Amino acid sequence: MHGHAVTGLVLTGGGARAAYQVGVLKAIARIRRECGAARGINPFPVIAGTSAGAINAAALACRADHFDTAVRGLVEVWENFHTEQVYRSDSIGVIRTGARWLTMMSLGWAIAQWRRAKPRSLLDNSPLVELLQRLIPFERLTRVMNDGHLEALAVTASSYGSGLHYTFYQSRHPFVPWTRTQRVAMHMPLGIPHLLASSAIPFVFPAAPLELNGQRDYFGDGSMRQSAPISPAVHLGAERILVIGAGRLHEPNDQREASSEYPSLAQIAGHALSNIFLDALAADIERLQRINHTLSLLDADKRAQAGLRPIEVLVIAPSQRIDDLAAKHLASLPTPIRALLRGFGVSGQGSDARGAALASYLLFEKPYTRELIALGVADTLSRRQDVLEFFGWTLGTGAWAAQGTRSVNGAEAINVPLTRTSTR
Repeated sequence: MHGHAVTGLVLTGGGARAAYQVGVLKAIARIRRECGAARGINPFPVIAGTSAGAINAAALACRADHFDTAVRGLVEVWENFHTEQVYRSDSIGVIRTGARWLTMMSLGWAIAQWRRAKPRSLLDNSPLVELLQRLIPFERLTRVMNDGHLEALAVTASSYGSGLHYTFYQSRHPFVPWTRTQRVAMHMPLGIPHLLASSAIPFVFPAAPLELNGQRDYFGDGSMRQSAPISPAVHLGAERILVIGAGRLHEPNDQREASSEYPSLAQIAGHALSNIFLDALAADIERLQRINHTLSLLDADKRAQAGLRPIEVLVIAPSQRIDDLAAKHLASLPTPIRALLRGFGVSGQGSDARGAALASYLLFEKPYTRELIALGVADTLSRRQDVLEFFGWTLGTGAWAAQGTRSVNGAEAINVPLTRTSTR
């Protein structure tokens, strides 16, 4: 496409942490403008997303005919977020969901009333539907593909019924759906139900129904059981991939001191969510590095016989602990939500905060999301040269020439040899 390597974008999950992705995209749009790149050309013909990353991915894809406009729309939403745009944060809404959970946990099912009205989730995310309808014009998706602005969009979700991890994708040209152990790909027209399924954080938001092969199945967050988050973009033809993470891939040397106190429910939940949202990407990148190293040991003939092709991957992830940033903004949450989270052990603020990891996924409030956007911008601009080399852009000339496979300088940039039919 456009005479150069097809570039893919992978946006991972992380709830409110996905504001960081918007900051990275904002900085990339800025660098792109500085290079004078043609405004009508989408830099990411293949886009794949999971959870909140799926929402950002769909917003970009549906406006793929104008990348800058799409990014501005995302920035506008994320810089002005309030929790009530995503889930009910009023007292009545919290009582109907979160309070029932706390009661269930303390009293069990002894009271018949609770048997008749089993709580489905900690929070009610029904307001999210209205936000998605405003933010993502799915009616444009087929048109931007037919006009050549986008090759494919992929959204992932996890089935509670079958236990399988699904990648739902819509593409301009046919791709043979791939199947791996516990992973299935399905081609179909995408819509808001797929985003609700992909972003249904387990326990926090209710499972979302999807109709598959004439049967209803319930789905949860696509980050669950996602062992290879980069894989969908590879299968859909991307030859180089930008991955934007939602958490640190490598912890700094100043490790936290261990605590002798028993962990609260918030600490346990935050640890579990970090495992779901963050660990798979780090493991996938390590696996790609091993494959790359193995390929480097083969001579050219053996590489040709193996049928492998190099996939250049540039990873941009937060340079700071997101939990620490969230801890500074716990007071931004509405009072009913703070009261609910206090019941799980979220308390304090700043350096005295406890349970901030759990809150970091639910803090859809602008003081927090704006700080994450600013961090994403700063991290990306600090790696401006890596971005220029990855895309083949040249400052001031508008050059957007295809680049051969290279080793990009930077701790998170790697080259990866894979094929569409590989074990990924």
